[in-house]
Order: sequence, then C-alpha cells, then structure tokens
Amino acid sequence: MAEVILKNVRKVYPHADRDEKKKKAKKQEGEEKKSNLQITEEGVVAVQDFNLHIADREFVVLVGPSGCGKSTTLRMIAGLEEITDGDLYIDGERMNKVASKNRDIAMVFQNYALYPHMTVYENMAFSLKLRKMNKEEIDRHVREAAKTLDIENLLDRRPKALSGGQRQRVAIGRAFVRDPKVFLMDEPLSNLDAKLRNQMRAEIIKLRQKIDTTFIYVTHDQIEAMTLGDRIVVMRDGYIQQIGTPQEVFNHPANLFVAGFIGVPQMNFFRDCRLTRGDDGFSVEVLGRTFPLTEEQNRILDDKQITDRDVIVGVRPANIHVGSESASGGRIGEIEAQVDVAEMMGSEMHLHMRAGGNDIIAVVQTSEVEYDDVSIGARLNIGFRPRRIHLFDSETEESLLSVSE
Repeated sequence: MAEVILKNVRKVYPHADRDEKKKKAKKQEGEEKKSNLQITEEGVVAVQDFNLHIADREFVVLVGPSGCGKSTTLRMIAGLEEITDGDLYIDGERMNKVASKNRDIAMVFQNYALYPHMTVYENMAFSLKLRKMNKEEIDRHVREAAKTLDIENLLDRRPKALSGGQRQRVAIGRAFVRDPKVFLMDEPLSNLDAKLRNQMRAEIIKLRQKIDTTFIYVTHDQIEAMTLGDRIVVMRDGYIQQIGTPQEVFNHPANLFVAGFIGVPQMNFFRDCRLTRGDDGFSVEVLGRTFPLTEEQNRILDDKQITDRDVIVGVRPANIHVGSESASGGRIGEIEAQVDVAEMMGSEMHLHMRAGGNDIIAVVQTSEVEYDDVSIGARLNIGFRPRRIHLFDSETEESLLSVSE
C-alpha cells in the first residue's frame, strides 16, 4: 500500500557494460534490443526523462514494443538496476540506494523463476522463512494465498509437474504471500498460449480486487494493457509517449506511434492529406476529396491555433463502414475500394482492401454483410464519419485533435 513516484529518471548502460553484455548474450538479440535506443559518449540510453506518479493502490501498466525501456524501468523500481539519474520514491521514501530486499516490493518474472527442487508449498513459503516468520504464520499465509489462486490441490507438487498456467499462479502466489507495498509484474503472461493468457488476465483482475496494494505491470501486449490498467504508460525508445486511462489513450492518442500501437487491428492511416481553413471552417482532403470537419474538431483546431498544413488522417477499422449512406448520415463521402482479403473472425469480419493506393482494414459485423459480396476482388463503397477521424501533423506526427494533457 504505497504510492510510487519517479522523477526525471534516466538509465544509461556504459559502453563497457554494454560490450560485456553483448559477449554473454546472443549477438542478434542484443542488437535488436538496442537498435532504436540513443547511443551517446556516456553509453546506451535505455530510459530517458521518465516522470510518473503512481497513486496508492493504483494499477499502472507500462506498455510498448520490445526494447522500449519498460522492463528496465521496472527493474529500477525493484532495485535490480541502478538509477543513473533522477529519483525514485516509494511511500515517500527515496529508494535510489536502498537494497532491493529492503524496498518491500514483490516481483513476478516472465520465466516464473521457481525453485525446481522445491514443492509448490516450499516455493511459496521460502521468502517467509527468510524473514524468520514462525511456522504457523507461514502455513496460514501460504494456504490463504493458495486458496485465493485456486492452487490448494497443487501444494505438494514440484514445478515440473505443473502446466504453464499453474506455474504462473504459483509464481504470483509466492509474491502474494509477502503482502508487499508494491507488486511488480514483468510480462508474466508472455509464455502462455492465447487461451491461458485470457484466463490469467481474468485471474489477475480478480486478484487485484482481493489484494489492497499498488500494481506496476509491464507488457508488450496492448490488449493486456487495455484490460488490466487503471492507467497505461505507452513507451518508445526509452521515452514516455503518453500516459492516460485506456479509454483516453485509445480515443485521443497523442501521436502517430500511440495511434498505431494501441488498437487491434491497427488504425488506418491516409498520408498526403491536406488540412485547410475556409470561410465555413476546417476541411480535410482525403484520397482526392475534400470533406468538412465537425464543430468540435473546429473548436479544438482553433484553440490550438492550427493553420493550413499537410496531415495524416487516421481512422480505426471499426469506424470504416461498408455500403451506401446519405450525406445527412454524417459520413465522409463514398470511396470505392477493392477487397484483397476477407478474414472471417466469427461474429465479425476483417476486410483488407485497397483504395487510392492505400491499404485499408475495416471491421464489419458478419450479420451486416453477405460473405459473397465481400469476396476477393469485390468492389465496395466505404465511408467514415468526421467525428471518428484523427489528424496528425505530417512533420511532427503529433495529434492535432488530442484533448489529453
């Protein structure tokens, strides 16, 4: 039960350390992880200018592609990596030089990190034994945690006799029994298959309701971020791109990267578009056609003192509609597109199309279209409503319509 504050935190791996790590790691993997990070005379900058205030009992998710610095940030909070610059506070106490074991945190790793020679019970009890807790208290804590995680029948087994999902529950239980101030989780579901990931996401949500503590969760899976977090922190190349609730980040992405990273399927982008202001307000040219923006969009652009410029228009696949509709319906035009692939996904269909040299994905409900009408090569009219579009500056890639701070 504690707030966590990171102020101007920065992590640099000196060149000597980097060279030593490359010798120990696979060369290809090492180069991939550092490929987009800033390399200075000081070393490789893994995390830069990181500022975040995590409230007591809040569930915050750090999300981003591999190598963006999210796991490094988590390891600095845990005390497994030194902080090069900046300050870390847990429950009001500066933790930069405090040993990991004295930070009152618990961490769940991606690879479970269970002792193979110990039973489930012994794995969960191990940290409590190190604290010199009496046997009765240890037994009570372990059995309560096992009941919460529904692994009571596994206490006498060893890790090799468990499935991946069961091992992950044990790893969570081992951290749970410590009753930590801060619960850290580093991609705990990445080794599980899709079905188990869905089940474990639900289990973590239930666990969070039972554990009255602060959670910091790292993942590269934006679905996990959207479903688990009170707030999500989107990272790229060591920098924070945006902080907000899942809905804020989804509806009001701060820039082109966030817009493309958050959302499945990925947002459609139309480049080489032009934003202009006329007597009746702003309009945008998309695929050779000019369409007026809404009053709300005009207000935001006016407040930001936006002038005529080249823009990138973004539209989410679920907001692209197939079929004809009158202009009074508020849809931007009718654009002819040709179907390349139609993916049947059960209750919905993903249509991969081409229009004006652009690849476009639309998500439609199977009940609304006939499969024969969207077969490969079919020509369709598509449209989208002005209030559902996103505008990004072509040079800076920053959102022109974002209303988040």
